[in-house]
Amino acid sequence: MSFSVSRLWLLMGFLTLLSVHSPWAEARVRHHHLHHHARVNSDPRQMSLLSETALVVDEQTQKVVFAKNPEPIHPIASITKLMTALVVLNNKQNLTETLTVTQEDVDTLRFSRSHLRVGTQATRLEFLRMALVASENRAASALARNFPGGKAAFVQGMNQEALKLGMKDSHFEDSSGLNSANVATAHDLAILVDTAVKVPLIHEITTQAEVQAPIGRGGRLVTLHNTNPLVAHEGWNIGLSKTGFINEAGQCLVMQATIRQRPTIIVLLDSHGRHARFADANRVRRWLEVQDQTTLGEVKANPAVGAAAL
Repeated sequence: MSFSVSRLWLLMGFLTLLSVHSPWAEARVRHHHLHHHARVNSDPRQMSLLSETALVVDEQTQKVVFAKNPEPIHPIASITKLMTALVVLNNKQNLTETLTVTQEDVDTLRFSRSHLRVGTQATRLEFLRMALVASENRAASALARNFPGGKAAFVQGMNQEALKLGMKDSHFEDSSGLNSANVATAHDLAILVDTAVKVPLIHEITTQAEVQAPIGRGGRLVTLHNTNPLVAHEGWNIGLSKTGFINEAGQCLVMQATIRQRPTIIVLLDSHGRHARFADANRVRRWLEVQDQTTLGEVKANPAVGAAAL
C-alpha cells in the first residue's frame, strides 16, 4: 500500500510540474486573463481605466456615480475651447462677421499644425465650428483676437465665466488650450460640460462627425473631421464632445451622452496613448449599461471623492 501511495504522490508531483512549466498551460492562463479583462464587470471597484483621472456624473441628479482621482488640478488642453465657445456666444458676437487668420494666430509656443493659412477668411460661426470639431487652434485664436478688447479681454471673460459657473479651481490663459496654465479639476469640467451641452449651437457643433469649411485656395471647401471618432459610432448617443492634448495634459476627453436613457457626463483626463481615452469611454458606457440604476446615486470608486454631487 505504501508503494502505491508513493507512486501516486510522484505522479501528482509530475503533473503539477508539467502544469507550471508547460507552454500550453501558460498560454491558457494568459488567455484566461485576457478574457477576464475584456469582460464588463458590474463591480464598481473593478472598472479599470487607463486615464489618470475619471469622473462620471448622472446629469439629472447631479450625483457622482464613478470617480478616480477627481481632485487634482490638471492642464486641460483643448477642452478649453468649450469655454471659448461659451464666451463668444454669451457675448452675442456676430456669427456672420468675416474674420481673417493673421500671423498673430500662428502657434509659436508649440508650433502645432493647422489647416488655416495666414490670410484665410471665414465667418465667426465657421471659425467656431473648426475650433470645436477639428480643434483648430488658429480658429480659437482668431475668435479671441476679434473680441472687443482683444485676447486679454477675452481671457478675462473666460475666467469671469468660470467663476460665475462655480469652477473654483479653474484658470485660463488662452482661448486654444495650448498654454498649460489653462487648468481645472474634473469636477469643474463636469460643470463646464453641464453648462455647454444646454447651449443648442454647442450641442449641434460638437456632435458633428465632420465640418466643411471654406479654407482651401480660392475658398474651396475642405472637410475637417471630429477629433472624437465616437460621435460617428452608432453605439453612442452623444450630446457634447471635446478632446484635448498637450504633453502636460495627456490625452483628454469630455462628453455628455445618454446611456440607458440617462444623460451622463464623462470626464477623462491624462490618459496615455492616442486611443486610450476613447477605449475608456467605451468601458464607462459598458459599465453603466450593467449597473443597477437604483444605486447609481452613490459614488462608486476608490478613492472616494469629497462630495457626491457637483
